[in-house]
Amino acid sequence: MNILVTGATGFVGRRLCARLQKSRSYNLTSAVRRPGSNAPGSEVVIHEMDGQTNWQCALMDQHVVIHTAARAHIMNDEVADPLAEYRRVNVDGTLNLARQAAGAGVRRLIYISSIKVNGEQTPAGCPFRVEGAAAPADPYGVSKLESEIQLQRLAKDTGMEVVIIRPSMVYGPGAKGNFATMARLVAKGLPLPLGSIRNRRSLLALDNLVDLIVTCISHPNAANQTFLAADGEDLSTTELLRGVANAMGIPSRLLPVPAGLLQFGATLLGKKALAQRLLGSLQVDIEHTRKCLNWTPPLTVEQGLRHCFEIRQD
Repeated sequence: MNILVTGATGFVGRRLCARLQKSRSYNLTSAVRRPGSNAPGSEVVIHEMDGQTNWQCALMDQHVVIHTAARAHIMNDEVADPLAEYRRVNVDGTLNLARQAAGAGVRRLIYISSIKVNGEQTPAGCPFRVEGAAAPADPYGVSKLESEIQLQRLAKDTGMEVVIIRPSMVYGPGAKGNFATMARLVAKGLPLPLGSIRNRRSLLALDNLVDLIVTCISHPNAANQTFLAADGEDLSTTELLRGVANAMGIPSRLLPVPAGLLQFGATLLGKKALAQRLLGSLQVDIEHTRKCLNWTPPLTVEQGLRHCFEIRQD
């Protein structure tokens, strides 16, 4: 089976391509932005992804496209109109690729979306479900939802199968963003006032996401479905920090400061968004994913964290 992976040198794409290359079942083509990127498989250079990109050469004889490339979520975006820039890449660029893929006879397109389509937080014990209403709260989430809608319409019009995966926060070797910041703070050994947080958050190990994507390549039940993705184990921020420290082989230094006091302090300092990520809940129900695909995340959170820091314990 011939497979094209976009974003082949990205956080998800590189791990995915490495997994696909190990299998004799797939002939891999990696779409990259720069030549000489050392991406696995045959390399095709796509300098920029937007509504005008020509994918003709990359799509020749492909059976499946796995679209991981995107303008990623940016915490402090400095462009004048973030939504317009997200739409240019994530909506216009995705739809342009999908239209050309359908025209080239691609059978299935797997789109890596985001749990931000569902929203930013959940009441504890009330996880996001696949049938729930979408409620994106930032330009990135809006762009992902809009691209999902366009892809679903295209699938109906062309017959090309579309699979949408909405990952929760992905962690693994080389992870950036909030997880990387948290890991750096733990590694420094500084006392953190996060020892009494009782929120619940869903995470997703990179290798679990890759396994789900590979499952969706040929599973007949995946066609035109949307799947929420997580490890299936929800942690509090306190539990996650302890897990990270344990995976690093160092003690966790967490002070039991009440969450209410932290919330009050963050509000005074204008850090409500940061407080929400540390203190709020975001749970994801993957029951539909499990049942539809007969899929179980292969790694536990503990195993995923060990892989993340490349520490193997017996």
